[in-house]
Amino acid sequence: MLFYRVIKRLFDICASGIALIVLSPIWLIAIIGIEVSDPGPVFYMAKRVGKDNKVFRMFKFRSMKIDKSTNEKSLRPDVDRIFFWGKVMRDTKIDELPQLLNVFNGDMSVIGPRPAAFEQVDITRTGENAVVANLVPGLSGPSALYDYIYGDQFEKEGEYNQKVLPTRLKLDLYYLTARSFRYDIKMIWFTVVCVIYRVAKKEPKKIYDELVETTKISETVDNT
Repeated sequence: MLFYRVIKRLFDICASGIALIVLSPIWLIAIIGIEVSDPGPVFYMAKRVGKDNKVFRMFKFRSMKIDKSTNEKSLRPDVDRIFFWGKVMRDTKIDELPQLLNVFNGDMSVIGPRPAAFEQVDITRTGENAVVANLVPGLSGPSALYDYIYGDQFEKEGEYNQKVLPTRLKLDLYYLTARSFRYDIKMIWFTVVCVIYRVAKKEPKKIYDELVETTKISETVDNT
């Protein structure tokens, strides 16, 4: 496991460093889009809880209109505040590109459980899920992909907590036991496929089924 952690960190540094350079034109497009759509701060810095419950600032491109009364306690975004370019960035994951800075400095990894919002620790890092704090949070991962595929359709907090959150938390626990360099590469590939499917307005059913199967929730799995 020590070897895996060393390789994972080296991969994170190299991958995020290269991505920051290669994807810099997309950063420029994102910044221009934000300034045109809703002039103001380009970045949104959110207080997040990472490994060993360490609090850090997670970077994202701002995708919503500025509102100082934002409730971070909620697990659902205020969809009425998302401007058009913001929705495009969220659909394509462009809004999360600044998190490559978090990956580079070690607060996050390319793959891992999603970092918990400071105000949500009592929801996502409690009980059996408290052990998730032993892991470096990820830019993507099984729980993030499940949320991206299935969770985004639920705008109401109660419905999301009932239908999405339990599986999301189980997937964080699953990653704790399944993590390996091979599995991380698989999750990176799944992330690319899911973004392509979202842009094409298709459902990545095979990936969804596999994620659900890992939590032993689905009784029937479509293997085709």
